Amino acid sequence: MGTFDTAGKQVEVFNYGVVRQFSIATIFWGVIGMAVGVLIAAQLIWPELNFETPWLSYGRLRPLHTNAVIFAFGGNALFATSYYVVQRTCQVRLFSDKLSAFTFWGWQLALVAAVITLPMGFTSTKEYAELEWPIDILIALVWIVYAIVFFGTIAKRRVKHIYVANWFFGSYILTIAVLHIFNNLEIPVGWFKSYSIYSGVQDAMVQWWYGHNAVGFFLTTSFLGMMYYFVPKQAERPIYSYRLSIVHFWALAFTYMWAGPHHLLYTSLPDWTQSLGMALSLILLAPSWGGMINGVMTMSGAWHKLRTDPILKFMVVSLSFYGMSTFEGSMMSIRTVNALSHYTDWTVGHVHSGALGWVAMITFGSLYYLIPRLYGRTQMANMRLVDLHFWIATLGVVLYIASMWIAGVMQGLMWRATEADGTLTYSFVEAVKATYPFYVIRLAGGLMFLSGMCVMAWNTWITVRGQTRVNPEVPLFSPDAIDPALRRPIMATA
Repeated sequence: MGTFDTAGKQVEVFNYGVVRQFSIATIFWGVIGMAVGVLIAAQLIWPELNFETPWLSYGRLRPLHTNAVIFAFGGNALFATSYYVVQRTCQVRLFSDKLSAFTFWGWQLALVAAVITLPMGFTSTKEYAELEWPIDILIALVWIVYAIVFFGTIAKRRVKHIYVANWFFGSYILTIAVLHIFNNLEIPVGWFKSYSIYSGVQDAMVQWWYGHNAVGFFLTTSFLGMMYYFVPKQAERPIYSYRLSIVHFWALAFTYMWAGPHHLLYTSLPDWTQSLGMALSLILLAPSWGGMINGVMTMSGAWHKLRTDPILKFMVVSLSFYGMSTFEGSMMSIRTVNALSHYTDWTVGHVHSGALGWVAMITFGSLYYLIPRLYGRTQMANMRLVDLHFWIATLGVVLYIASMWIAGVMQGLMWRATEADGTLTYSFVEAVKATYPFYVIRLAGGLMFLSGMCVMAWNTWITVRGQTRVNPEVPLFSPDAIDPALRRPIMATA
């Protein structure tokens, strides 16, 4: 977005440069992260695909895959959309161009360091927090600067209220800072080796306080901020209920923090802590569905657009997966259900239902909205490719999670089956053999999802390189510059 100074020179009012950088980085890392995921899925079928090379082994590539998809693909998407949304809804430029540039290059440096160190075997061994202490410090610095840029932009806003999407972005930024710092308190014993200051069950408790809230805030609350801006923009409808958005925001923020113990059911964690985690996980369903319902109901009066708008298809399907995944997560926290599901591929299916169905789908829809506007285009270069991407990705997710659900329930039942004399009915090897066909189906689903990611990368390339432009210059405070999502009256508390 731009205007002109007194000399007639075009000046960009908003800082879209850093948003463009993060958007392109999102697609780049999405291809990398999902390709690694497909490789390790193939290794479970054909173990020789590690080529007897340590840095290509499953144990080293698997944390690379999770970090690349969560923090590289998802993280870059959140930087891009939060920087875009906070400028548009506050009607001011980012707090500091130099600091926002630092967040981009600092984040990419941390990601490159992860790509180098994880395959080499340098790891703290903590789930979603495997990176060693020098990289942890870099991430903390980038995140603190990120908070300064984001909240500094809100502080100098030109509108009185703070749009609800910024509430979600802001809470995720603050919470992830606390989680990252306290879970990664460690004693260095070398440049690439450290030991946690916690031990035993305390270490496990802190780790899953971090681990579940990495899901809760990095992969849920943050992407709800994305949903609250881009769904009403693409649907051209106001948010269904601002009151509901604020109520479910506070309920989600307070409840999610204490649900981590459901990862440690039937362990040495105190029983009361396990029970509390289970209870709060069940309560969590209400605010989670509050967000899902608010997003779906925003489509009221715009459902007919799904026939012709593939971007809206991404967004609506993502909300459907969000509702399904949060329901499934709450049910899996129940002790009796967890006794069957834990350590099985059912958990893998659940995670990917949320990561691919919710996180990736809402990201795809948001980027398809965002990229043409960042580069002065009317739309993506080839909307048929957007539609193709939608169907490939949706079918891929369904194949993936359905195969893992079936495999997981089967594993749980086989592992607990006993004969009359108490001996196991099936050996572990028999359970692995029975799971093999479902690993093949999962690989097919993963390949489809990766193919869709590659289609998006190609479509983005031809869009960015295209010659057809529109005039994106709109005076900053004209009616056209005010987002439709902001025109509806908002509660004073918002």
